[in-house]
Amino acid sequence: MSHFVHAQGICESDHVGEGTRIWAFAHVLPGARIGADCNLCDHVFVENDVVVGDRVTIKSGVQLWDGVRLEDDVFVGPNATFTNDSFPRSKRYPERFSESRVCKGASVGANATILPGVTIGRGAMVGAGAVVTHDVPPNAIVVGNPARIVGYADGAKYQDVEQKPAPTRGPEVAPTAVRGVTLHRLKAVTDLRGSITVGETDRDLPFQPRRWFIVYNVPSTKTRGEHAHRTCHQFLIAVRGSCAVVADDGERRQEFLLDAPELGLYLPPMVWSIQYKYTPDAALLVYASHPYDAADYIRDYDTWLAELGAAG
Repeated sequence: MSHFVHAQGICESDHVGEGTRIWAFAHVLPGARIGADCNLCDHVFVENDVVVGDRVTIKSGVQLWDGVRLEDDVFVGPNATFTNDSFPRSKRYPERFSESRVCKGASVGANATILPGVTIGRGAMVGAGAVVTHDVPPNAIVVGNPARIVGYADGAKYQDVEQKPAPTRGPEVAPTAVRGVTLHRLKAVTDLRGSITVGETDRDLPFQPRRWFIVYNVPSTKTRGEHAHRTCHQFLIAVRGSCAVVADDGERRQEFLLDAPELGLYLPPMVWSIQYKYTPDAALLVYASHPYDAADYIRDYDTWLAELGAAG
């Protein structure tokens, strides 16, 4: 079986994979490279310097201009728009158009606009009509103009036990769905004078900290983290305000809301984590088991998955 081209479709490329279907009024230029088992719906246009992976679905009314890269298993909804020139002028062409990449398994919703040079991370979801002006992290869900992160795909929210204040509350540790990650309720005391959260590092933390830092003044639309550590352990406490933390072990992903000083989240090595949804007053205290070492950070999601697989 070879690929299929509708009688009213045009395919000028010799680089089209097995089982791919190109439907009516679609036009693929000679330099394009299309993978196997793809579906190019009616009125799709594919320019020369375009690479499409395997099992990609491109719905009607989409134009893929020079520089667009769609990895395997990508979905592009109807009339989604890719751009490749930040300063377009008629009859003026740059030496090289910006490369825009949609990574493996990501989805782009109907009528979304992707600006030049943007990378949409593995498994991410771009909502219908979104205008994507910056890179989208792996598995993030983005909506709006400009696009902002509102959640993470397949990331169940942690349903914590009730959080109403009590006069005295002792330390508790709860397991989570993410391998090695635990949610801690530290000892808290409340009376008419206010509240206090207390702990001892050698008893209430899963490791002996050697470093600490505080994250604050984070714009609500921004994300932090987006990395894993090879050897460093971390313990997170929102000492003021709140933020959401997504933890990912490569198989399961879970979102936690840190919104009280007596709640702490333990992140072991080789867990990918992201913090977002910071309130304007949020201050996140982080204890770390090791001094800062740039080589301990894994900042690329695919690299982390590869190292995780090798370690497993």
